[in-house]
Amino acid sequence: MHFARKHLNYTHTKGLDFVARFNQQYVIGEAKFLTDFGGHQNAQFNDAISTLHADGVRAIKVAVLDGVLYIEGHNSMHRMLTTTLRDENIMSSLVLREFLYQV
Repeated sequence: MHFARKHLNYTHTKGLDFVARFNQQYVIGEAKFLTDFGGHQNAQFNDAISTLHADGVRAIKVAVLDGVLYIEGHNSMHRMLTTTLRDENIMSSLVLREFLYQV
């Protein structure tokens, strides 16, 4: 967190789950495993999304999300994932390595 604040201009109050460097670029991210819909799980989802929207950061921002949000249905997490957030760097941990090697 100290490194991200000092070198990457990360000023968001939410902590980070990882900082990586690939091909001369930094990547920061928040990771969540969502096991159910609603309540606390929605708050966890929103925490990860808020990291993506942190302003002024000199790094690629990602949200590594796994769990029920990928189940098609009328839940708000899946709906947001497939509409308003579809162009964001949101991915499963299963494809994180491939993403990092494409940076």
